[in-house]
Amino acid sequence: MSDRSVGRPARGPVAKPRTPRSPAARRRQQDILNIATDTFAARGYHNASLAEIADRAGLTQAGVLHYFRSKALLLTSVLEQRDQGDIEQLGTERPQGLDFLRHLVDTALRNAEREGIVRLYAVLSAESVTDDHPAQPYFRDRYTGLRAFVTDALTAACDLEEADAARAHDAANAIIAVMDGLQVQWLLDPDSVAMAASTDLVITSLLATLAPGRFPS
Repeated sequence: MSDRSVGRPARGPVAKPRTPRSPAARRRQQDILNIATDTFAARGYHNASLAEIADRAGLTQAGVLHYFRSKALLLTSVLEQRDQGDIEQLGTERPQGLDFLRHLVDTALRNAEREGIVRLYAVLSAESVTDDHPAQPYFRDRYTGLRAFVTDALTAACDLEEADAARAHDAANAIIAVMDGLQVQWLLDPDSVAMAASTDLVITSLLATLAPGRFPS
């Protein structure tokens, strides 16, 4: 699911790219990030080369590494930039309960207007399951945080007891799986997939299953 605002808990200190001092250098660093975003989305991490990114940016590979130190750091910087955009769009407060579940539907609707970000997420999240992939900790943490957020939202919206925690957890996994699967289908055949409508249908059905008294079917 391509939205950091509902996803990942804060991690400990991580490597950071250099901080350029001049406006021209900051623009150059941003250009590299934008080019890397497109390249990783199109080719994945392993098939994207620093040489290609450098060539598109009008730099040598050493020039790219001056700003980002390593290809792995460039990848994590791309993911963090994507996250920051989602955080800014959400605002300072994360919605709770039913409002959070509605936010998931809004996220699916918004994702239908940003193909590049959705492709980046779909490609890298699938690729991250391979051995020693530099984005594996990022996506593992992200799913852990997202699962907890959705579980909490379902528990609050349905006023569930502690005994129902496992059901809420399983329902959260189902919602995440549906949203991620819809993104892949949409990327392959956008005219046949309405991500927001399908997400809303699944969430509505799960609410009725978990709390039929509150959400009659």
